Amino acid sequence: MLPNDLATIFKNKQKSYKMVLVLSFINHYEKTKSLTVTLNEIAESFLDYYRGKEELGFKIDLPPKGESSSWKECSLGQIRNLLKTPIDALSSIIEYNSLQQTLSFKSPVKQLLNEKVFQELKEYAERELESYNNQLPSSSIWLDFSLQAVFQEVFNSYLEAKTQSFAGHQLGTLFRQTLPNELKKLPFMNDHYKIQGSIGMGNWATVPWLAIMDKRVTDTTQKGEYVVYLFSEDMNSVYLTLAQGVTVPTRDLGKKQGYNYLEQKVAEMRGLLPLQGMKTDDQIFLTSSGLGRDYQVSTVAYYRYDRNNLPDDEQLITDLKNVMDNYRLYVDRQTDYSENDQSSQMMRRIEPMDPQLIKPKLNQIKAFIKQNGFHYPDPLIENFYLSLKTKPFVILAGISGTGKTKLVKLFAESVGATRENGQFTLIPVRPDWNDPSDLIGYQDLSGRFKPGRLTEVLVTASLPENRNKPYFICLDEMNLARVEHYFSDLLSLLETQRWMDGQIVTEPLIPNASLDRLEDQELYGDLGIPENVYLIGTVNMDETTYPFSKKVLDRANTLEFNHIDLTQLPWSEGDDEQEIVEIAPVSQRFFRADYLNLVNVDAENKELVKRTTDKLVAINQILEEIHAQVGFRIRDSISFYSIYAERFGLLTEDEAFDLQLLQKILPRIQGSHTSVKRVLLKLLKVCLEGESLKVNDLLDDASSLYSRWDAGKEAPAAKYPQSARKLAFMLRRLEEDGFTSFWLS
Repeated sequence: MLPNDLATIFKNKQKSYKMVLVLSFINHYEKTKSLTVTLNEIAESFLDYYRGKEELGFKIDLPPKGESSSWKECSLGQIRNLLKTPIDALSSIIEYNSLQQTLSFKSPVKQLLNEKVFQELKEYAERELESYNNQLPSSSIWLDFSLQAVFQEVFNSYLEAKTQSFAGHQLGTLFRQTLPNELKKLPFMNDHYKIQGSIGMGNWATVPWLAIMDKRVTDTTQKGEYVVYLFSEDMNSVYLTLAQGVTVPTRDLGKKQGYNYLEQKVAEMRGLLPLQGMKTDDQIFLTSSGLGRDYQVSTVAYYRYDRNNLPDDEQLITDLKNVMDNYRLYVDRQTDYSENDQSSQMMRRIEPMDPQLIKPKLNQIKAFIKQNGFHYPDPLIENFYLSLKTKPFVILAGISGTGKTKLVKLFAESVGATRENGQFTLIPVRPDWNDPSDLIGYQDLSGRFKPGRLTEVLVTASLPENRNKPYFICLDEMNLARVEHYFSDLLSLLETQRWMDGQIVTEPLIPNASLDRLEDQELYGDLGIPENVYLIGTVNMDETTYPFSKKVLDRANTLEFNHIDLTQLPWSEGDDEQEIVEIAPVSQRFFRADYLNLVNVDAENKELVKRTTDKLVAINQILEEIHAQVGFRIRDSISFYSIYAERFGLLTEDEAFDLQLLQKILPRIQGSHTSVKRVLLKLLKVCLEGESLKVNDLLDDASSLYSRWDAGKEAPAAKYPQSARKLAFMLRRLEEDGFTSFWLS
């Protein structure tokens, strides 16, 4: 029996708010064992309850007039205001601390509380809430249809029906028409779904079934993946399963190989999907015949409902929605198409291997950027794309005001990644960052993990429903602090990329063992860098910033923004007639790397890799004089870049190598010694292939050489013109200032 102070708290009720508030409080206690909860935590739990019931179509109180038309549209701020009423109504047992924004039970009540009292209070609140909701006016489309009653009818009548005539039986109408028509009304069903039921074809089936198939992956229960209710032969249970068709695999492959295929698919899907609350074993007992093994090897996950213990309609529909959510995640992954992301309804599968799709998409991106008032010279966008595809870390360097940050934002927006949908995040770097805690997070004195902004993005991008969407993180003014101090963990992690189950994964950024609290382990434990996250740093090249170490430069392509054409205006003749370019979201496959190691390179690209390697061997012989040689990491990266550039028809082989020489090798060179000057001259000779340069004659004075790139002059012909221009600039700095570096502006 509940103590008197608690036994009558719901005696007077005009709304369901008091019961839901108390249940939210109890849920918090069950998770944390704390008798104090923040108002925000209660508001989130409170709102989750109403949104969940609203989505499933159950009778609940509507939001207060003037707030929102549905709970889905309510904000947490509105909920906090709404909670003032039930908090006041429960003031005899609950205390609100307005300063700390917390709720707790009053001291006299705390004396009465123990596990048994909490359980009785929970049952009391649930009982009163159910009673209250039942008396609400009909607002749900499910009220005239009870899934529980239908299941009970099948259990009670099917065995007897099998002794009767099959043709025209009412159970046939129930499975073929009534059930499919009613389930189509559920709010989480859509036009992609085909709902079909069967009690047999001409004769009574041993196992009657009702299946929900997404027509994008299958329209028959003989093959593919679908959701299906399966009734046991003895009519003592029904299984709600995420399953596969058995007929076609066993017919085409034979029973043994067909079973192997189905079991492998089960393992793959169990690793891919959350399947929370569902059973994932093979304890599927439907028949006493050989069909039982078919169901065991083909079932991915299931709920089992027994005849004498059927849940109520609310639980049955909630379970069905959970299975359908998992099914939708799987189908979205197979088709690269998200039903719930409005912007991605324009998106279809993009195969990055097809140059006929890549080049038009990049042209569309450039048109979108120009439409928004910005112009970047060719082939900057192609270069940026190839750099991201080669390695998910790119540095944009140059003087202030050249549109580095704007490029990242507009490029992301052009492929459907915006600040609003969380796929684009701008993180300004602060000069006082000297460790990774601001980016990754830290544990406070209580042991609670406080995630950094980057970690929050990684968690979101790792969700199954988001794995096909690219996420862009822009670290603005990245070198205001020493990059190695706050970014080295991420740099090291990028080097652990490997293929696993068709995805690129890394070692954990936050090891599970480093977190004290179970809830933190569940959310952040063993979190790595998912393949759909791309890191772009913008850097200013001036005296207020820090230089980069070779560890950073080895892992990034450095795109330079120093050659500015101010005559490029955001309009030109004919612009008024140009078609407006809309945002066109793309799949993660558009950006994902095809290679992580040279051993995976296709046979047709091996000759290109060999030619690229031969060039790098010659470059290394020059760099050896100043101990700036490149290693396997840079060789592989330049090779991958060159393969993509050629495959997609974006750059010639020389153009690709020119940009890689500029972006991967020249940033490593700096100093004041004669040896540095000799290296610059030798590299410039490589860039001006075919021109006779006497390096030793130019060691004292190279002005006759680098002056050829003075403003107003036509640049000399060069095999690698962009690298040649930069080398000429570095030579000038060395002679005029006594020191040179790629990073000097």
